[in-house]
Amino acid sequence: MAQTQPNPAGPHRFWRIAPLALVLLGLGAVFATGAHRSLTFDAFVRYQAWLQELVAARGPAMLGLYALVYVAAVTLSLPASAFLTTIGGFLFGWPLGAITANLAATLGAANIFLIARTSLGRPLLERAGPRIQGLAAGFRRQSFFYLLSLRLIPVVPFWLTNLAAAFFSMRLGHFVLATQIGMLPVSFAFAFAGSGLDEVIARHERLRAECLAAGRGECAIAFDAKSLLTAELAVALVILGILALLPIALRAWRSRGTGEDGR
Repeated sequence: MAQTQPNPAGPHRFWRIAPLALVLLGLGAVFATGAHRSLTFDAFVRYQAWLQELVAARGPAMLGLYALVYVAAVTLSLPASAFLTTIGGFLFGWPLGAITANLAATLGAANIFLIARTSLGRPLLERAGPRIQGLAAGFRRQSFFYLLSLRLIPVVPFWLTNLAAAFFSMRLGHFVLATQIGMLPVSFAFAFAGSGLDEVIARHERLRAECLAAGRGECAIAFDAKSLLTAELAVALVILGILALLPIALRAWRSRGTGEDGR
């Protein structure tokens, strides 16, 4: 009587799917509990005095907690990176806040990059639509400088860039390095802006008080952390992104001149 052979693909497939399943469960838990509402400027203003007291009393522990929250937010692809970096600059000072935010963002991006290589990652990538095909050519020509430019000039959604890099022949080491270098200017810019949030918070509380005095029911004041960036800084980031693309353009020009296809 023939014995049934164990299927080695079963456990292997489980471990490939498990990381993506955890991310989906995490996303579901965040939105089901309403935890995503805590990652708003309005919520931060309400608790900023309490948070400052905790940082003063337990600085290292709070810094570690901040880093964990940041990694989780990026891994779950929550649109809170600019906000969290700004808050880090306010609570921990802009140098430490920027470095911690940069490391946490890089680690979170690496998590997405690795999860994208699971068996379910490719179907999700294919559902991203034709826009992904425009990224393919750039990654296949010179992935490091192409990703570096996309980090400096985020014209493509962060999560989509991570997925594209995972499936278009980019090495993990190059991905981590390009992400970390590319996000440094923005990390320091938002953290530096966050170190001067006192005036913004005072204006926010004044507007809330006026709203409550007028008898309005909903007095949450919307705030976009990106508004803290100056026009000069935005131009500088664009220039840096263009400079990062120069090696790709040079390689294409040389390939055209020699009749090669650049591969």
